[in-house]
Amino acid sequence: MGTIKLRKWESAEHLKTEEDMALYLEACLEEAGDDAAFIAKALGNIARAKGMTQLARKTGLGRESLYKALSGEGNPSFATILKVVSALGLKLHAEANP
Repeated sequence: MGTIKLRKWESAEHLKTEEDMALYLEACLEEAGDDAAFIAKALGNIARAKGMTQLARKTGLGRESLYKALSGEGNPSFATILKVVSALGLKLHAEANP
């Protein structure tokens, strides 16, 4: 019997269009609850799909600091999150929670 090779799931590989990215972020916002690291990681996945170098240029932040901040392990400021969301061409949405 042959060996099965597995590899880690990479969300960024499946985010091909702007719509994919927006829907992915929307789903992550719904799923995250109060887990800010989950949202930062989701933005990191979108950033890698679009290109971290391009994002660094648009935000004025360094690539390495973006990788760290959006890893799910970092603790980015809300200002950084807003810059990243804007540079990715996305919008955050709010609605009343019944």
